[in-house]
Amino acid sequence: MSKIEWTEETWNPTTGCSKVSAGCKNCYAEVMSNRLKAMGTRGYENGFEFSMMPDRLEQPLNKKKPTKYFVNSMSDLFHEDMPVDFLDKILNIIDLTPQHIYQILTKREDAMFKYFSNRQVPENIWLGVSVEDKKSGVPRIDKLRNIEATIKFLSVEPLLEDIGQIDLKGIDWVIVGGESGVKARPMKKDWAMNIQKQCEEQNVAFFFKQWGTWGADGVKRSKKTNGRILEGKEWSQYPELIT
Repeated sequence: MSKIEWTEETWNPTTGCSKVSAGCKNCYAEVMSNRLKAMGTRGYENGFEFSMMPDRLEQPLNKKKPTKYFVNSMSDLFHEDMPVDFLDKILNIIDLTPQHIYQILTKREDAMFKYFSNRQVPENIWLGVSVEDKKSGVPRIDKLRNIEATIKFLSVEPLLEDIGQIDLKGIDWVIVGGESGVKARPMKKDWAMNIQKQCEEQNVAFFFKQWGTWGADGVKRSKKTNGRILEGKEWSQYPELIT
């Protein structure tokens, strides 16, 4: 089971990544990858360098129970070093396992758009982009909106500023969260509530993942202590629950 609140398991056919925007600054996957390398964990010999893991490709085939998989929690499926033929193999596994749901999240919206410009997105894929700020994050929404997918979602985490008014047409689900870790940047309640209200107005499922290191009162604590209550409520909506 995954510790990520909005999924059930993770599947990492590749590991490692590189920074492309402000949301990457304190990447949890980088910290974890380097820790796993120091521990001698198999699959992390290269630390946070982009690496293919062919031996992990068939993992979902061995699970019959329908499962929500977050694909590449430790990487980016559309990384510039990803060979198209290996990406095709990943999509083939997804096609072969229609009982599962695959949640794919990227900060490389152009590469994703290009890949799916001449390929159909499998029905069991939920396709998402990261939206951490106005400069890099918000423009990703339009790229996602113009791809045909069963579910399209936004991961607004870490939320680094008030992103203002956003057009959620064609978007099914929005996840919001603050940053974790020693160097975490704070998130303000008003920023998160601005997004929640827009989701409510536009009939989009809203999921508040966490406060992270900084609480609603602006005090640093453990992530667990700060919890995931926003305005007195735990928001755990999923797209299939919205009519």
